[in-house]
Amino acid sequence: MTLRYDDTPARAFLREHEIGYSQRAIEYGHDLLHRRHGAGAAYTGWLDWPSQTHRHDLPRIVQVAKRIQGMCDTLVVIGIGGSYLGTRATIESLTSPFRDMPVRTGQKTPFPTIWYAGHQLSETYLKQLLVALEHRDFALHVISKSGTTTEPAIAFRVLKQALERRYGKAEAQKRIIVTTDASQGALRQQATVAGYDSFVVPDDVGGRYSVLTAVGLLPLAVAGIDIEAMIAGAQEAERQYADVRLDHNACYRYAAVRNAFSRKGKTVELLAYYEPQLHMFGEWWKQLFGESEGKDQKGIFPATVQFTTDLHSMGQYIQDGMRHMFETVIDLVPSKQAEPLTIPQDAQAHDGLDDLVGQPIDAINQQAMYGTLLAHTDGGVPNTLIHIEQWNAYSLGHLFYFFQKACAISGYMLGVNPFDQPGVEQYKQNMYALLGKPGYETLRAALQARLEGTLHE
Repeated sequence: MTLRYDDTPARAFLREHEIGYSQRAIEYGHDLLHRRHGAGAAYTGWLDWPSQTHRHDLPRIVQVAKRIQGMCDTLVVIGIGGSYLGTRATIESLTSPFRDMPVRTGQKTPFPTIWYAGHQLSETYLKQLLVALEHRDFALHVISKSGTTTEPAIAFRVLKQALERRYGKAEAQKRIIVTTDASQGALRQQATVAGYDSFVVPDDVGGRYSVLTAVGLLPLAVAGIDIEAMIAGAQEAERQYADVRLDHNACYRYAAVRNAFSRKGKTVELLAYYEPQLHMFGEWWKQLFGESEGKDQKGIFPATVQFTTDLHSMGQYIQDGMRHMFETVIDLVPSKQAEPLTIPQDAQAHDGLDDLVGQPIDAINQQAMYGTLLAHTDGGVPNTLIHIEQWNAYSLGHLFYFFQKACAISGYMLGVNPFDQPGVEQYKQNMYALLGKPGYETLRAALQARLEGTLHE
């Protein structure tokens, strides 16, 4: 089994019948999801995407990825939210944080480095990226369903200009790959006119569920990730989490447990991990649950903590602060096959480590995890664990699907549409009005009046 969910440490806070009460709600949500007649049903294509992945798309993804690998040492992925988070989470969790160091010493890396743009509006970041690209041989992969989302649209304009200045329009055209709507939108029009290589954002898969489509698979293939293994892991998860019974479905049990905690006033979920490589996976997880559940004044607030680092900052609050949270801990079980890095002998150190000489650092990290679990449990913070025996592309594909399906079921249990994001639009409307875009004149006047009053106060 790739993944094992363990809620035993939380038994002091939840009785089995409190979890079991969710069985009927789970069955109802399962029916809404699989029969495609729940809220947002038009965006449930991810549900059977692993088993229905169009195999004729994968060879082309691999072909284009190899072409990109042959022409550059850096691919800039331009996108925001689900258009880049899954990609970044995968690359950073499966590769070394020092993977691009050989480029800086004049050597060639086996695969292009992936950098990111269009995920915020910082002029400083974009300027720094342009400076860094002056020393790189680069290409662009722009991802946007519409092509009009402000952050990636601005980044694409700026980076396309830099690309064309460097290589000329003809060569730049070969270095731009687009993933967008199949037939409409500003980016689709640009791709058609310019002749860019392009892939499709599936109509029935929302951005935060899209990592196993061309949105994520193309840049992952460029980075040398085994995308076939990721899909295979998700296929295993698709089969494994099709059973509606809570005692046979770890994914549904996780959803039931977190909702039981919510009913008891635990309104914050901390996703905790002990490997820093999972940082961006945590960011992907936050978007998935935050954007899916946070509606109609409902939802569990998703937050992440990286231990043991955050035990020296957030640890105090978790241990002694308000008792409104629970933890879901991702436990990457240390491999027994890898050669361990152990504590060396050093008679001159006087650092209190003599009793640990010869101990694998992984083993110390594991004991830190269990010590923290017991401390937080004693402090009134329930803990559950997700154990993963082997961390690789296969298990990551499985974990992506586990959380996606748990999130969808949780949303239906809460009575919200887990596939829309109406609240995201308000800031955009206000920004467009304040920028003076046509059609927003009335809103602009109202917003300016509010801002003047607020600033003067």
